[in-house]
Amino acid sequence: MAEGVPFILDFLPQEGEDQTRIHRFYENLREGRLTTTRCNACGEVLWQPRVLCPHCNSEDMAWTDLPGEGTVYAHTAMMLGAPLGFEGDVPFVIAIVRLDLGGDREMHLFTRVDDTTYEDLSIGDTVWFKLVDCGDGRVFFRFTARAPE
Repeated sequence: MAEGVPFILDFLPQEGEDQTRIHRFYENLREGRLTTTRCNACGEVLWQPRVLCPHCNSEDMAWTDLPGEGTVYAHTAMMLGAPLGFEGDVPFVIAIVRLDLGGDREMHLFTRVDDTTYEDLSIGDTVWFKLVDCGDGRVFFRFTARAPE
């Protein structure tokens, strides 16, 4: 986060067990895994990770891995007006990425896509999960248009 930015305006969440009930999401990211929660009561796979199912109100949740690749469903470019601390990154691509969960189930994530430009990315392109080290002990995720080697 940019030096001097007040904690309340910090774009990236606090990740510790004493700060969030979804701390396991960040622990899994540190292991290189993109995960979310699945409700054990009704079977819904939820994004973003939750501690309570919005479909059946159950608190019986389990962690489940998400696919490491997805398909661009829609995209745009952030040209200006980026969140505090990210002003120097513009322009960058943001997209809705469709993840195939198997069968007829899918999930859509809103995410940043690295290693491409708006003009070079197209609907239907494959993108891959990318772990991002925030540089202050925290991690987050993005997707990348560059295939893993």
